[in-house]
Amino acid sequence: MATISIYSLKGGVGKTTLAVNLAWAAAAQSARRTLLWDFDPQAASSFLLARKAPKGEALAIFSKDVGPDKLIRPTATPGLDLIPADASLRELDLLFHQLDKKKRLAKLLEDLTGEYDRILLDCPPGLTETNKQAMRAADLIVVPVIPSPLSRRAFEELIGYLGTTKRVLPVHVMVDRRRKLHGDVVDAEPGWPAIPMASVIEQMGVRRAPVGVFAPRSPAAEAFAGLWRAVEQWLA
Repeated sequence: MATISIYSLKGGVGKTTLAVNLAWAAAAQSARRTLLWDFDPQAASSFLLARKAPKGEALAIFSKDVGPDKLIRPTATPGLDLIPADASLRELDLLFHQLDKKKRLAKLLEDLTGEYDRILLDCPPGLTETNKQAMRAADLIVVPVIPSPLSRRAFEELIGYLGTTKRVLPVHVMVDRRRKLHGDVVDAEPGWPAIPMASVIEQMGVRRAPVGVFAPRSPAAEAFAGLWRAVEQWLA
């Protein structure tokens, strides 16, 4: 089993978009037994994938003796399951501090060993205790970076905190090649995967599905597939 955290210090950079499309690619294109665990109280991944999401139960995995398997929900994609989020996760950081268990998440992930090949964590923004645990538990941290100075600055701050780039895969997202700044920034990092700015990605919220489901031949779907291949190559 490999654990992949989708994380950024900044909000609004497409973490959920990456998480949902990568999880779909893992299950649909690589035939991996895949779990997407939504840690964001905004529950965007859960909105996109859950047939019927529970309410107020997400915190119970951490606050009570409730195994994560009790909240696992199937999705419309065979091989892809979801642990949905809800607003109760706003209290998760406080709970972690009260429990004083810095490896609580890692232990819960260990309990899922043997059930899944790939577990993806959709993390909220900010450097919180939740995210610290998610990054410690991850084999790989996928970081979306918009080709802009502020987003790049947030990425550099993250690397400074981690003290290493060995477990980090940065990804340029929302790339608009018509903008000279975007082109220059992307060209300066040719080894980084890139996801284009595309209206078909915005349609995910309407269709409540990954891009590969409703636009499999689009450039965006091909970019997500290429990114997943890069993730698998890194894990190998």
